[in-house]
Amino acid sequence: MEFRDPPHAAPHPARRKVVLLGSTGSIGTQGIDVVDAAPERFEVTALAAGGNLELAARQAVHTRAQAVGAAAGTVDDLATAIKTAAADAGVSGYSPELFAGPDAAARIAAWPDADVVLNGITGSIGLAPTLAALGAGHVLALANKESLIAGGPLVKEAARPGQIVPVDSEHSALAQALRSGTAGEVDRLIVTASGGPFRGFSKEQLRAVTPAQALAHPTWDMGRMVTTNSATMVNKALEVIEAHLLFDVPLDRIDVVVHPQSVVHSMVQFIDGSTIAQASPPDMRLPIALGMGWPERVPGAAQPCDWSQATSWTFEPLDEEVFGAVRLAKEAAARGGTFMAVYNAANEEAVDAFHEGRIRFDQIVETVAAVVEEHAPSGEPTVATVLAAEDWARSRAHERLAML
Repeated sequence: MEFRDPPHAAPHPARRKVVLLGSTGSIGTQGIDVVDAAPERFEVTALAAGGNLELAARQAVHTRAQAVGAAAGTVDDLATAIKTAAADAGVSGYSPELFAGPDAAARIAAWPDADVVLNGITGSIGLAPTLAALGAGHVLALANKESLIAGGPLVKEAARPGQIVPVDSEHSALAQALRSGTAGEVDRLIVTASGGPFRGFSKEQLRAVTPAQALAHPTWDMGRMVTTNSATMVNKALEVIEAHLLFDVPLDRIDVVVHPQSVVHSMVQFIDGSTIAQASPPDMRLPIALGMGWPERVPGAAQPCDWSQATSWTFEPLDEEVFGAVRLAKEAAARGGTFMAVYNAANEEAVDAFHEGRIRFDQIVETVAAVVEEHAPSGEPTVATVLAAEDWARSRAHERLAML
């Protein structure tokens, strides 16, 4: 997928119309922060949430979104929540179009009055909305890496050149650094990792990790699934595969380096020996703003580094003997087909089992490896085969988890 500027980036609307998917999550709420801070650049025209109807309703009233969707509850439930939120805010006459149910996010993603869709949904349930946004011709600011992981060939086939703009901090950094040279001048991509809360741990130490410890990330404030994935390095593994799919760089030319300070978000090494790094204090509002405004930057989106203060940055190799998730993902991705969909689905089931106290922390990646090894793909990936592979992976993971 060649990374270019969006086809209609220049000239672009003076005020971009934004659709928020996963509006009540970390990415979605920070997306609203970005819109509030730059009302001359952005407006929210539609939003979709999961199950937090009260917050979604308050967001809808605040943004005056034309359309609102929720995966949980009914249209009547959503209408009641919005009516209450409007009354609390002293707003009258607000009556957006409403959608509810499992297809609500996909319908919102295709909302016609939009320039860019920010997909901040967590998990592979973001695949249908991703395809819907691309099918509607919108620029997709993608924070939902799982939809690209699970449906890689489908997403790449659906996307026009430049239609997908990455929002993960690492891929935003790579996109920015890649503007320093041509595709033929790229030698390697270097994806940075904070190391999570268990940097330096041994395999034996990982056996005793508790759910509370796994959620104590030293840098980022994320939801349960993403934070746990960061602790196991599965999140970094998914980011490596995402970088491969976004930028068409072979897997053996994408490296992971541990950088605990999380200031350098990723780097591109060029064939002449130059390495271009993107650095900023850890703040997701910067890549969110850049994703919604690409290729133009949004002034004041986040605070810059303070170069008047002494500071040190460190880098160290990833211990793949202890944290094998990245190597496992590269092997699965190299096998193609639906292997990465299986990897992701099995991991989601194992993470839930860990937090429910049914397995040890180190058994998360062990379960993923076992399920991936058993997978026997059938035919070329389609939406149906991807969903079937995920269903199989979840079922098989359940069976294996029950035996642990």
